[in-house]
Amino acid sequence: MPEPESRTAPVPAPGEPLPLGVELTPTGHPAVDAGLARLAALDGVPTDAHVAVYEDVHQRLADTLAALDRD
Repeated sequence: MPEPESRTAPVPAPGEPLPLGVELTPTGHPAVDAGLARLAALDGVPTDAHVAVYEDVHQRLADTLAALDRD
């Protein structure tokens, strides 16, 4: 009989970043959800790579809010 499939995440090698495991809930707004997807992609990525993504997501969200004011 085959063994049941494990549902635990693989353990990173020493020195590799640990995933946060934060689940993001879609908002239903495509622009916001695209930003959330970018943040989700950072899970397990070294922190020195985060700054550019944070800045990009911040700008996207600011643009989205500004567009709401124009409507």
